[in-house]
Amino acid sequence: MSDTVLRAIVWTDYRIALLFAVFIPLTLLIWAFVQKADAMVRLLIVYWRVASLLAISVYILIASWPIGFISGIFARFLIPISLWFWVDVNEDIEDRPASPLKLALTAWRWAMTIYCTLGTLWSLTFVRCGFAQGAIRETSCQVWLEPPSLFKEYFHHNSKPEFLGFLGMVGLAFYVLYLSYFVLIRLGKQGRSAMEQ
Repeated sequence: MSDTVLRAIVWTDYRIALLFAVFIPLTLLIWAFVQKADAMVRLLIVYWRVASLLAISVYILIASWPIGFISGIFARFLIPISLWFWVDVNEDIEDRPASPLKLALTAWRWAMTIYCTLGTLWSLTFVRCGFAQGAIRETSCQVWLEPPSLFKEYFHHNSKPEFLGFLGMVGLAFYVLYLSYFVLIRLGKQGRSAMEQ
């Protein structure tokens, strides 16, 4: 694949991610909150907790640290699970009468699931960027660093990439701790219920 085609695909992927991973779920969260659709609000709060790994990955990639590739792939893997895992939320949403909000949420869940699944499979072809010694300097890996660099220029112009990468690593450490706590302790107590206990 030529560098030009790869660059176009990577930039398109980031634009789609902004739409499906940020703007649409934010709109849905506000809409569900206004409509007092508690199950939908719970689902979207869980989504935002899980999807925060995407933002963490962007900050790590600003510093050009290879672990950002791995955390980004892991985020794409976890997001679809978080959207369908909760039995109580799924039942509550299914029991709601048909409405534009329910249709929009369901369409977004399916679109996000398909997008993340395909994105995970495609990202796995670049997993070497996160593991192979020196691979981060390859052109095919450097292309993935361009959107995070542009994000830095827009929002953190005067910050050093290493400092932003450090913030990303701190975020990743907290994320891993919380995920470990959830999997090892809370999941056993609450099962597939999104209701806080």
